[in-house]
Amino acid sequence: MHTDPTSSNNIPPPPLATRRTRFGTALKMGAIGGLILLLLIPLAMIRSVLTERLARRQEALANITSSWGSDQVICGPVLIVPYKYRVKAWKEQLLNGRLERLETTETLTAQAHFLPEKLQVIGQLVSEERHRGIYQAVVYRGELQVTGVFARPLFDEWKVAPEDILWDDALVTLAITDLRGAPEALTLSLAGQTCPLEPGSKLRIFSSGVHARLPGLPSALAELPFDLTLTLNGSGSLRFAPVGRQTRVQLRSPWPDPKFDGAFLPATRTVSTAGFQAEWAVSYYGRSYPQHWSSRDEPSPFTAAAVTGSLFGVDLLTVVDGYRHVERSIKYGILFLVLVFTAFFLFEMLARLRVHPFQYTLVGMALCLFYLALLSLAEVISFGLAYLVGAAVATLLIVGYSAQVLRSFRRALLIGGELAAIYGCLFVILRLQDYALLFGTAGLFLALGVVMFVTRKIDWYAQDEAR
Repeated sequence: MHTDPTSSNNIPPPPLATRRTRFGTALKMGAIGGLILLLLIPLAMIRSVLTERLARRQEALANITSSWGSDQVICGPVLIVPYKYRVKAWKEQLLNGRLERLETTETLTAQAHFLPEKLQVIGQLVSEERHRGIYQAVVYRGELQVTGVFARPLFDEWKVAPEDILWDDALVTLAITDLRGAPEALTLSLAGQTCPLEPGSKLRIFSSGVHARLPGLPSALAELPFDLTLTLNGSGSLRFAPVGRQTRVQLRSPWPDPKFDGAFLPATRTVSTAGFQAEWAVSYYGRSYPQHWSSRDEPSPFTAAAVTGSLFGVDLLTVVDGYRHVERSIKYGILFLVLVFTAFFLFEMLARLRVHPFQYTLVGMALCLFYLALLSLAEVISFGLAYLVGAAVATLLIVGYSAQVLRSFRRALLIGGELAAIYGCLFVILRLQDYALLFGTAGLFLALGVVMFVTRKIDWYAQDEAR
């Protein structure tokens, strides 16, 4: 039996070098892709550094606010009037040597809570920045004038006899998160009486606040007007509970970047570089708790969740957060690597150059170091300036290196132009809020379109054969 020497079964496989040449482009693209995945490791390490620095900043801010004052919440004032009520109970007594169960009547005490008919707060917040190392926190000193009117407490709903109302044990309470800023003893004027306020909230859902006894509360008056001047220190935010049937709050401050937040927005507001003025007008229809209730009500309508859901106020926070922008920029790191490596790969194919993977690695490390530079600079200077310096250093470093790798200063300038465009687009995306995704998607389509246009006439198989 003779074997046909021309049979395809007897053709030896091409040598390894020939196969490498035939699939050189695909192998190079695979190597670049693997290198991009490896460069995600230093990006992850930079992200961990960001997390650690953010934790240190939060610790520094906590130290500042712990000695000055935290976020402030003001709820009240609330008028509390105790009353007696009677319940039937069974007691066992020994009668004539026998244990008998007898029905008796016990007298217990409950508390009726009344919220103001009208509540008005007029205040000024004087803000300032406190520093701890390289970190800063916004704090404020608030001077508030709290006025309003309580209606005459009525007990008809609970069917309480007039003689069972303990007017001499009545008190008024005001819940405040932090009172360390009060410079002197606080006093409340109610129905013509001056009542010194003592520490401690008498509301079960608040642990901090002040209260005052009202031993001579004039129950015959139709209205009980009150007046209180309150000075407090705080940081971050100031919020109020709309406890009045009609609640009005007017605030002004020289802080130029307020954030109005909570269940109700201001009815009117003016914000400028000189500060802000805002006024809230809130009725009791916007909250879930009633105007009066008793401690006997089960479940209680006045809960922490109900009060928290009705809070409104202002945050004195810095709008531009460098750490947040750095975190968002790191998310685009892989796109930087892909776009820049694609440019090097196209120069390598079109100009018949050979760029070693080690050279790709050095360029990728320069791109990664941009984020570390951005993080370190943003802690001590403004984010915009930090971004400009970091992008300029990274671009100059890569352009200077590319001039030798690509053997042409003109090609290096093209790489520099690409980097400038990418850094510029990323900065716009970071500044945008609502349209960041749309702008970023359009930019990716544009970049893909440029690559497709440049490579539309390349015969990739011919490229492999030429290599």
